[in-house]
Amino acid sequence: MTELVLRPLADAFMQVGVYVAVMVALFGWLRWRYGDRVTDGLTRRRRLGPLVGALLGVSPGCGGAIILMPLYARGKVSFGTVIAALAATMGDSSWVVIAWNPLFALQIHLLLFAVGLVTGYVVDALGIDPARAVRRRRAPAGVPAAAPAGVPAAAPVGLAAAPAGVPAGLAAAGGPDLAGARRLLGGLLPRVPASTAFWGLTTPAFLVSVPVVFQLVDPGALTDRLGGVDPYLALGVLGTLTAMLIFAAGRGRLADDTLETAQARSFRETLRHSAHEASFVTVWVAVAYLAWQVITTSTGFDGSELALTGLLGVLVGAAIGLIPGCAVQIVFTGLYVSGGLPLPTLVANAISQDGDALIPLAAMRRHSAALATVITTIPAAAVGAALLLLL
Repeated sequence: MTELVLRPLADAFMQVGVYVAVMVALFGWLRWRYGDRVTDGLTRRRRLGPLVGALLGVSPGCGGAIILMPLYARGKVSFGTVIAALAATMGDSSWVVIAWNPLFALQIHLLLFAVGLVTGYVVDALGIDPARAVRRRRAPAGVPAAAPAGVPAAAPVGLAAAPAGVPAGLAAAGGPDLAGARRLLGGLLPRVPASTAFWGLTTPAFLVSVPVVFQLVDPGALTDRLGGVDPYLALGVLGTLTAMLIFAAGRGRLADDTLETAQARSFRETLRHSAHEASFVTVWVAVAYLAWQVITTSTGFDGSELALTGLLGVLVGAAIGLIPGCAVQIVFTGLYVSGGLPLPTLVANAISQDGDALIPLAAMRRHSAALATVITTIPAAAVGAALLLLL
């Protein structure tokens, strides 16, 4: 029971979740402090659009790519800038590889940046922009194009309306508190803000995870010193369960950055959102780890039998990247970390996937979103196939 169920749950939090939480909070703080400077400079220097788009897209998570979408809808940045960000982004899957192997994460993100940069400039050089005709039809001569329906022209990115189907209180808070989870458990949990509960647990978990994961201490000796209690296992399982409660309290919504949370209005709001985003990643990594452990233990299947190798694997990875959102992509990346996928398949998926950034784009410019996700699949298949020849 421990090795089959509890150990994968603990690993999901201790090997991925705690590091995701720290890095999400760090990048959230950077976006909170400097996000406006980046976007203001971008709108003044349109020729640098794909370069800045690739830089924003390659940053972990989806927030960097998301803040470009309303700018594109208002005609402030080019379609190539959007493509550069979408091709460069790995969404929340990037947190998984960063926590697993930082050096490998740096290498794959440099590759994603290069692919996004080249693809973005090619798109602009070819003059591709499905929204250009729409903006020209809607804007009379001499009058700036209006913002798309439902997006106030003067509203900053961080103050856009909540997405359809998402409670306004959730969007405004940047994440749920544990009141919803408390109701799920019949009143067994106290009413505590999600960030307080999550960070209160993550702090000691991080202090235990670092020496254990990096083999600085003997886990067995640490357990003996604590009277037989394995702090890695206990904190890991508790952390994953807490992440599941936060995920359930939000009904799986606001999985990652939205137009509201991509640029938080305070550091406190950044911490709330970071707890929610890290919980989302932890839950899906736990699903991948647990499923893989159950499959390998019960069947002896080690992944070599999967039809995800060779050119077929590259095409499958690129096709899965067409699915919007981050959940499926996190599971897919978790399979690679577990040894179930070859590198070319992962790279094809990483380039093809657009994370949650495609969702607000589809809400504002659905034709542009459809074309964008098809365009990013082309370099995904090409680069994946090239890696097959090189490796």
